[in-house]
Amino acid sequence: MGIDFFILILPIIAFLYAAVGHGGASGYLALMALYSFPPEVMKPTALLLNLFVAAISFYHFWKAGYFNGKLFLYFAVGSIPLSFLGGLYDIDTRLYKIILGILLLFAIAKMLNLFGKESDVIREVKWYQGIFVGGLIGFFSGLIGIGGGIILSPVILLMKWGRMKEAAAVSALFIWVNSASGMAGQITKGIQLHPASIFFVLLVVFGSFFGGLVGSSRLNNRNLRYALAFVLVLASVKLVFVT
Repeated sequence: MGIDFFILILPIIAFLYAAVGHGGASGYLALMALYSFPPEVMKPTALLLNLFVAAISFYHFWKAGYFNGKLFLYFAVGSIPLSFLGGLYDIDTRLYKIILGILLLFAIAKMLNLFGKESDVIREVKWYQGIFVGGLIGFFSGLIGIGGGIILSPVILLMKWGRMKEAAAVSALFIWVNSASGMAGQITKGIQLHPASIFFVLLVVFGSFFGGLVGSSRLNNRNLRYALAFVLVLASVKLVFVT
């Protein structure tokens, strides 16, 4: 695959992730893995792109009235400090790729809408549940370079703590604060961004603006979601099984 494919698929990833309230880091990391980017570049670059996409996605869902501040607060209290802590650590390259490859399974399941069913009964999350879940997701978010929404959103739906669009709104802001905290951890020890990061930011901003607009009002395009899921599968296999 040439660089033209990378430039083409990057805004599509941002579009699809923003449409479900996510920043897209798992997708960007998967794409960078296919192009054999080094982990020390992948992690901060994905967090940078997350900051822009998650902010745009959150704006659309918040404007549409889906944001639950109380639900977000519980998760954020646990996630912010532990995301910063996770961002301070660098793990073995092989282990990093295996963990990322496994986490991509959540992204694939989300793109295939396996977590898309809403419950008629919504339960109130206990403060200690939110802090524990947020902290656990936050640490791995900072460690791997994702925002954590790809994990939090399915958890909210499976635990019946919120409806789909509410989960998307909470996840979008959760991703932003985690990405900012993880990036802060990276900055304290020095980071290495991809030379074309500014261009990448422009591409994802374009894609996420329309993705957030579409996702906060109507369903996503099924064929595009399936195509992205296929790309994620390829990346997951490469990360886990190819050294």
